[in-house]
Amino acid sequence: MIELKKATLSDIPAMQAMVTSEVKDGIILNRTEDEVATNIRSYVLAKEGDRLVGYTALHVHSKRLAEIRSLIVDEHYRGQKVGQRMVHFALDEAKRLGVEEDVLVLTYLPQFFQKLGFVEINKEEIPEHKIWADCIKCIHFPICNEIALVFKIS
Repeated sequence: MIELKKATLSDIPAMQAMVTSEVKDGIILNRTEDEVATNIRSYVLAKEGDRLVGYTALHVHSKRLAEIRSLIVDEHYRGQKVGQRMVHFALDEAKRLGVEEDVLVLTYLPQFFQKLGFVEINKEEIPEHKIWADCIKCIHFPICNEIALVFKIS
């Protein structure tokens, strides 16, 4: 049975190993172990026993905006609604924390998020441009093909 649980510092090596090829391909933004450790409270893991099968993070930018980042599911577990469960967990957490307006996602798989109630927006509409600080670290910067979508909390 796959359980969702908050990450701990001891999970970081498995998390880093899981995203190696996606980081190399520019699908997921590289985050150092120190960056992950600093934001460890943001991460939720999907685990089957001791095996890490996926994870994501909810990064809060402000009272009005949070972002779902680094969503990944082990290829052997895709199609089993693991990603969907993690997104719902993150949205519930955003509501519980009091995010007032939007949860943002930048993705190459917009259909996945649209099925969950996210709506595509122009990147120029992304609220509070501080998220662009991450973009400069991306291998695709400044030419980005990711699609921006938001989920309206209010």
